[in-house]
Formats: sequence, structure tokens, C-alpha cells
Amino acid sequence: MRNMKHEKDSEAHQIFRQSAGHAPRGVVALPETVNPEEETVPGIQHPGSTGVIYCSERAIANGFSYTAQHEWANLGQGAPEVGPIPNAPERPKTIEMSLDSLEYAPTTGVKALREAVANLYNVTYRQNKASQYTYENVCIVPGGRAGLSRVAAVIGDVYTSYHIPDYTAYDQVLSAFKRLVPCTSQPSCFVPTRSTSMSSSFRSQNKYRLDIQQTKKDIATQGLAVILASNPRNPTGQVIKGNDLKELVALGREGTTIILDEFYSWYLYPDNDKDIGKSISSAEYIEDVNQDAVIIVDGLTKNWRLPGWRVCWVVGPKNLVTALSQSGSFLDGGANHPLQLAAIPLLDPTHARNERIALQKHFKMKRDHVLARLKDLHLDVDVPPNATFYIWLNLEKLPAPLNNGLTFFEELLKEQTIVIPGIFFDINPSHRRNLFHSPCHHFVRLSFGPPIEDLDKGIDAIARVLKKAKKEGMRAFGHKYGHLLSS
Repeated sequence: MRNMKHEKDSEAHQIFRQSAGHAPRGVVALPETVNPEEETVPGIQHPGSTGVIYCSERAIANGFSYTAQHEWANLGQGAPEVGPIPNAPERPKTIEMSLDSLEYAPTTGVKALREAVANLYNVTYRQNKASQYTYENVCIVPGGRAGLSRVAAVIGDVYTSYHIPDYTAYDQVLSAFKRLVPCTSQPSCFVPTRSTSMSSSFRSQNKYRLDIQQTKKDIATQGLAVILASNPRNPTGQVIKGNDLKELVALGREGTTIILDEFYSWYLYPDNDKDIGKSISSAEYIEDVNQDAVIIVDGLTKNWRLPGWRVCWVVGPKNLVTALSQSGSFLDGGANHPLQLAAIPLLDPTHARNERIALQKHFKMKRDHVLARLKDLHLDVDVPPNATFYIWLNLEKLPAPLNNGLTFFEELLKEQTIVIPGIFFDINPSHRRNLFHSPCHHFVRLSFGPPIEDLDKGIDAIARVLKKAKKEGMRAFGHKYGHLLSS
């Protein structure tokens, strides 16, 4: 086990590879199903699940249930706790539904909500700027992934780039619309295909920091037309801000479209209490809202802690919104009409600021608590998060096989705890590369989004695994992970 260097040596990796959609492309000739023993559906190729979905399904196979989920510590789900937190506005519990709201809403969303989104951005980020957002710059979408899918559907045959590690769905979303091939293992890698290209370099002197000069070189040498990034960054918990963000936005005036996933824009943890309540957005640095090619995706999911509402938005130039209306008409049909109406008062700038202040104080407390407990276990975090609610935990110092994310994940399932292996934040869309060669292989993402009781339950589980390793040695690990999923 100590000399494990290939997937074939690892039970956890074999389970992953045998699940639908994760076999190397070109190796399996027949269409894939969840259960290889079932009949295949002609012409269907399974796209592979995102990290959270795969991990949730593995957890369910090991006894996890969403109807009794607090029996487990779910540190994998990318969702914040939805209940009351100290000094926050009261949680919405009921909504009014007029007869008209039972009709379809427009694919661009309810006009009043679009106006409320535009006003919030103007008040928060664009005061005293000549160019202001209007409802025509806003498209309401049924969730962040729906927004990204709409955008992906209108990206033409151009080179698109994103840097790893980043949000697990980017790989699947872009693959669904444009065929991608895996990246070679060069320090800075852009793989040209018919339509897209991706950068795999994330280890540098300034770890996880956007190198704007390198990005400009990549645009010039590789012909990048679109750059996609989360900011604040999922999973590293870092944030592009200040002059770096200003320069990134400026690229949108120089022929490159910038797509920024800003779902964690409120999850900032300043050292100075006077900065509590501030948020971040590329909207602050946009000069002309209709000329700068900058697209913002955000919503109620994270910042308002309402993931179940599926009310989100895309903000950008007017001509983008008309394109998204058309792609939405065949992709998702639009967001929930009654909940769009219920969301309007939540976007009042004063209400939003009160939410931000309470959220930042509460989640900063949880971050510090988890980091302290990990330190007690000698699991030091290389780069502690100053944003989001994620911890990017490096396992390299642990003995094999616990030092890789997939095995660590499977061992924690035995302790009723869920984390996300780092490989899901890598770029490997055709799945051909040996997972042991992934620069994300030795990482897991821990979420401190859940209530603190669940966080402690998860850290206790990690402590039990480490104690078992110290007491019994490593022969107890790396096997007995149960059967594959059957549905």
C-alpha cells in the first residue's frame, strides 16, 4: 500500500472508475449505465457525476439518507446551514401565491426581481458610476448550474479556459456542450480542441493566486476567448480582489469574455471588524455594463442561505441576456414563479447588508473552530481560507493509503462522514489520466457550511480514523468499501 502508484492498486479508485461515466473515454465501447449488468440505451453516453453527487451516492450506498442526514456529518455538500443564525433577519417560512404566479414566468425572469437584482448591484458596487445596471442586464435562472449551462450553451467555437482547482461542475457543464480532451502534465497546459482549452497550472510561487500576467500571456499565445472562474474560489477558499480583480475585469474590454461565478461573494472573513459586512464583486470594476464583456453568476443559494429555492441570476451586457433567454427556452424553461416574487424583498440593500453581517460573523467563528480542531489533529491547512466555507486540506503528510483523497473519503464513509476528494476539482474530462497523477489527488475539500454540531461530528470521525491508524497500523485501510451502486 505504501508504494501504491496506480489506480489498479486501489479499491477506492476502482470503485470510482466502475461507476457510470468515470471510465476512460474510448476504453468502453458500449454506452454506459449505472449498473453495467443492465441493458444499455443506444446512443447514450453517461456524462459522469459531479463530485458532490458521486460522494452522496457512495454515502447512500453506505447507509446515508437525506431523510435522516443529521445522523451523518455531511462535510461534502456545498451548501450553507439554512436555519436561524445569531442576529440574522428571520428566515422565510411561508410565501404568498397569487393566481398569476401559477403561470409560467418569462425565461429571463420576473421583471420586478430583475430590477431588484440590478438595484442591489448598483447600490452595493456602482454608486457614482455613470453606467448602471437595469433589468435588461439581468436574467433570472433556476439555480447556478442552470445559469452556467445557459451561458455554456451560447459560447461559440472558441477557446475557453479555467484554472484548477475549481468548482467540480465546470468540467461537466462544458463537456456537455463541447467535446473536451484531457490535459497533458505540463506545468502550464492549454489543450486545443475544436472549441475549448483549459489551464491546469495551479502550483506556483504564489499558491492559488491568480497570475494576471500569465493569464494575459495565455490569451495572447493560446487565443483564449473566454475565461471561467469562481470568485471567491471554490475549493481553496481564496479570493481574487483589489488590483488583480480590476485587471481581470479589464480583460473584458480587450477581447476576452470573463465569466465569474460569484456565489460566495458574501463569505469574506476580514481580520478587521470594521470590514465585516463588505462583499466583493467584479461589478465594482466594470466601466460600461453593456460594453465590458464580463458575466456574473450569483443567487440566493449561498449568500441568502436558500439553496432549495433555486432562484439565481446572470448579470451582464444586454445582448447576453437576450441570448440567455433563448438558451433557457430549450434548456430549463425558467425559474420558479412564486419564489421569484417572494425573493424581491430579500434583495432590499438594507436587508442584504444585515444578512451579510450576521453570515460573516457566524461563519468566521465556524471556520476558526474547524481550523483549530484540525490543528489539534496535526492536520495543518497549507493556505487557510479567507473566503467561502471550504477548507482545502492537504493529506500528503499522512501515511499511505490515507494520503489520497479517494481512500480518505471511503474510510470516512465507514465513520458516517462525507468529504469531497480533490480529484473532482481537477481537469480530466475524458477520464484517461491516471488519477494518481492528478495534482489534486492528495487533497479533500471540507465544508464548514453545516451547523457546528455536524462539524464537530465530522472532525471527531477524522480523529477516530487517525487514532485507528496510529493504533493498528495501515493494514486496516484501503479495502472493504462495499459494492458498487445499483441505481
